[in-house]
Amino acid sequence: MFESIGAYFIYLAVLMIIPLWAQSKVKSAYRKYSQVASSSGMTGAQVARKILNDNGLYDVTVEPVKGQLTDHYDPRKKVVRLSEHNYYGNSVAGAAVAAHEVGHAMQDYEGYAFLRFRHALVPVANFGSNTAIFIIIAGFLMTIPQLVLLGIVFMSAAVLFQLVTLPVEFNASNRAMEQVVSAGVIRNNEERETKKVLDAAALTYVAAALVAVIELARFVLMFLAMNRD
Repeated sequence: MFESIGAYFIYLAVLMIIPLWAQSKVKSAYRKYSQVASSSGMTGAQVARKILNDNGLYDVTVEPVKGQLTDHYDPRKKVVRLSEHNYYGNSVAGAAVAAHEVGHAMQDYEGYAFLRFRHALVPVANFGSNTAIFIIIAGFLMTIPQLVLLGIVFMSAAVLFQLVTLPVEFNASNRAMEQVVSAGVIRNNEERETKKVLDAAALTYVAAALVAVIELARFVLMFLAMNRD
């Protein structure tokens, strides 16, 4: 697939640059708007609790977690975990992140199809992420096309997980925007600022999916070339 070592290194550089660029965008947006207090003055914990209560999710708890941008929703324990800065702070960024994680709790409560599908993919996707590359490399080294194909199948499951993650994350962000507006958490120009935070966060998932697809395509083309030789 690559005519020279130089072209291969350019390819690797692109795969590294895409996620790094996405990460820099989200960190920049978060850093900027974490310094902007929301007009409502609500902390991230209060935002999450209000949206949860407004939607009847009284059994979902909200807890602080250490680290930065470590916010997540745990569907097993029904807990929205917010990084301490977002949990205790009252910034626009914190409100956006809190609402986004509550969006996942709402998806879980409603049985959102893409979220269920993503959960079902977790075991095989984890296996594919951890072992596929080694199976593929072993197949090429031993010149066993069937082994390469097996690795590609496992890698495809991991890539599918990345692709299914996109509608899950976009839907959670859309829910977040609707909820913070309807709940009066943000007002006027804060809508634009909140959307910037959510859009920047979405870029990381788009970048991860793009890199995964490119990497899979490379191995598929190498497999086809292997069979032609």
